[in-house]
Amino acid sequence: MLSRSKKNSEKIKAIENETKKEKRKKVLAIIIKILLILIIIVGIIYVSLRYIGNLGIIVKEEVVTSSILPDSFHGLKIVQFTDLHYGTSVKEKKLRKLVDEVNKLKPDIIVFTGDLVDRHSTITNHEQDIIASCLKDMKANLGKYAVKGNHDRKYFDSIMQNTDFKVLNNEYELIYMNGYDPILLVGLGSRNLKERNIDQAFEYFNTENHKDDIFTITILHEPDDIDKILSSYKTDLALAGHSHNGQIRLPFLEAMIKVNGAKKYYEAYYKINNTDLYISGGVGCSKYPFRLFNHPSINFIRLRKK
Repeated sequence: MLSRSKKNSEKIKAIENETKKEKRKKVLAIIIKILLILIIIVGIIYVSLRYIGNLGIIVKEEVVTSSILPDSFHGLKIVQFTDLHYGTSVKEKKLRKLVDEVNKLKPDIIVFTGDLVDRHSTITNHEQDIIASCLKDMKANLGKYAVKGNHDRKYFDSIMQNTDFKVLNNEYELIYMNGYDPILLVGLGSRNLKERNIDQAFEYFNTENHKDDIFTITILHEPDDIDKILSSYKTDLALAGHSHNGQIRLPFLEAMIKVNGAKKYYEAYYKINNTDLYISGGVGCSKYPFRLFNHPSINFIRLRKK
């Protein structure tokens, strides 16, 4: 028969063991709750980055004034879209939504500043036809123009030849509107293109009858190239893409993703001496289909005579 002291000792041990078990259960419950909270937080962040951040298309409207703009171009409307990266976050449904948004604005000129199909994507002939058809459905009174981006390799040429966009590959175009004084549109593709040539693109200023003060719009892919352009030539308005304005942003902080070609200039707007540089945040995503505090967008620019 056990003595009273031994019985008490065993009871105490049993109570201690039960207490330890209860503590372990509580700790395990806390750990499980923390893990569940973390899973929920990660899930919310993923949904925000992958889906909510890619919702809709914002129209960013701006006004550019100039004293050298011909009177006939007062009120000219330009729509710029860029960085579709078709095959990542952009598919047929979103592309058709883009067409609707562009046509609602009734632009005079539409410009596309590169990266039509993401280079990591493989698309079918049917999808190529869809892209071409959508681009043809965009309406502009004076013209539709495009330049190549660094992703525009495999599919760009075959798609664009079935549209009514004019690809400006180191080329310029004189645009007239209800008058005899034109404006100059210069197109410069990605710095990754072997054939890229800034001097060739601005050949207008070497022609015999050129006007030094002609209102000039330059469309280009990588915004950091603007410094090299302005070291030799003048442009009043420059429209670029490539940076996605950082793609992932946090309030009051700089862009979190900066890519080569958009290390210096990546925000939506810069004033560089007498040049207005607008960089569109783009419609699609590159490689990683994530956006945060930076919804897909297009630029809608009105020209005004000062």
